[in-house]
Amino acid sequence: MESSADEIIKEIPGFIRVYKDGRYQKLGGTATVPAGVDPSSGVQSKDVVISPDTPLSVRLYIPKPQTPKKLPLLIYFHGGGFIIETAASPIYHSFLNLIAAESNAVILSVDYRTAPDHPVPACFHDSWEAIMWAALHGSGSGPDPWVNEYADLANVFFAGDSAGANIAHHMAIRVGSENPGGGVNLQGVVLLHPYFWGKDRVGSESDDNPWTSSIADLWKFAHPGTSGVDDPLINPDMDPRVSDLGCSKILVYVGEKDILKDRGWYYKGILGRNGWRGDIEVIEDEGVDHVYFLFSPYVDSACTLRTKICAFINNQA
Repeated sequence: MESSADEIIKEIPGFIRVYKDGRYQKLGGTATVPAGVDPSSGVQSKDVVISPDTPLSVRLYIPKPQTPKKLPLLIYFHGGGFIIETAASPIYHSFLNLIAAESNAVILSVDYRTAPDHPVPACFHDSWEAIMWAALHGSGSGPDPWVNEYADLANVFFAGDSAGANIAHHMAIRVGSENPGGGVNLQGVVLLHPYFWGKDRVGSESDDNPWTSSIADLWKFAHPGTSGVDDPLINPDMDPRVSDLGCSKILVYVGEKDILKDRGWYYKGILGRNGWRGDIEVIEDEGVDHVYFLFSPYVDSACTLRTKICAFINNQA
């Protein structure tokens, strides 16, 4: 935090307002929308509590009309700096309705716990618990009838944006290093504007950029016990398990105006240097900022992004 006696306010877009004296005010992520049937797409959604003790829930999406064959399962981790947003946030509910309809995929959106009430690594623990819950349905006799009937556990994908992309990356490592009994066959991972960082600047990053210190502040707020911005949870280049990713393909999207852009490009190099043998594609959208596709879902680049995700999920890319 700032050492000056004067109160200094830093605006972190879409996340929080940080005050010098340690007080924090959330700027967003409080509105929610109920599950149900989306009138424009016919996609059905419902919330399922999977761990009453936490409590931990997921929001499930089933596209209409259902076909006799089982559908790919996309497990999604929302963004928000590990601090704001939920699986029921309007922007995520709308985005995942579109993905479910356009991809003809079942989606499981994880409503993990957020900081400051539940600091990192609670979000990682919750996300893994949700994956293990999904794995219970591999034989068709799991606790939820929708997942049993419609989801193909042999055809699973992870995806997330910003902090959620970070979580998706780490969950893929756990699948590769721990192998959840074969219950989840992870085919690929989609990282949208991933929230990675580090002490040393990469690409066009600069210590003079006003957002550089804000990103570090955000991470330290979300994870007070962190070793810093070279913590393997935020800097994949410091993770000795980074090559354990348990999938064969990765799709990364970055935005030209996003300060995190070069971390997405750098991620490809990290995997290559560490011996990961899968296929990775990085796509940069011109003229856009961080997670623009959530707020402007019908601009051409956002529609193209969803089309690419759909092709990736359906093994057409």
